[in-house]
Amino acid sequence: MKLIFAQGNTGAQYKNTRHNVGFIAVDTFAHNFSSTWLIKPKFHAEVAELTIGNEKVLLVKPTTFYNDSGLSAREIIDFYKLDASKDVLVVHDDLALPFGTVRIREKGSDAGNNGIKSLNNHIQPNYHRVRIGILNDLRERMNDSDFVLGNFSKNESEKLVDSIIPHVIEIIEKFCKQNIEITSKNL
Repeated sequence: MKLIFAQGNTGAQYKNTRHNVGFIAVDTFAHNFSSTWLIKPKFHAEVAELTIGNEKVLLVKPTTFYNDSGLSAREIIDFYKLDASKDVLVVHDDLALPFGTVRIREKGSDAGNNGIKSLNNHIQPNYHRVRIGILNDLRERMNDSDFVLGNFSKNESEKLVDSIIPHVIEIIEKFCKQNIEITSKNL
């Protein structure tokens, strides 16, 4: 079983924000596989199940706030007895990477990302990550919170739909088929 764990915040006011690019990616992935989201209170999450090849895949959007998402991951990993270093892929925004950069990491520190800090505290830092860059020139004019909770520009939204999210979906599929490579790509 593979766990694809998206970082983001629930609620309509956060739907198209930079902080929710992980949710945007797994929502698109679920839609492509005609998967339905179900609220699972015991996991503090919305979960969609599907199968790729012979591999059962859980797509997860925690219902905790972004900075407390480790609680949800811990519940799911314990329930299904998953090995985070082999079975977990986290999809999240990254303020340190320029918009259009998608980087895959095998493990690592939180680099100031409070959602990743929560995950590292609950499940340790040994899990795969898809880091989606959100940094742009606007960042210099506002604090981190306002920036990550701001919406993508029209041009950024188009690039997300046209190239970034399709690339992330390819990465998720490769992870589910155990063919993931540690790469960085500027789209």
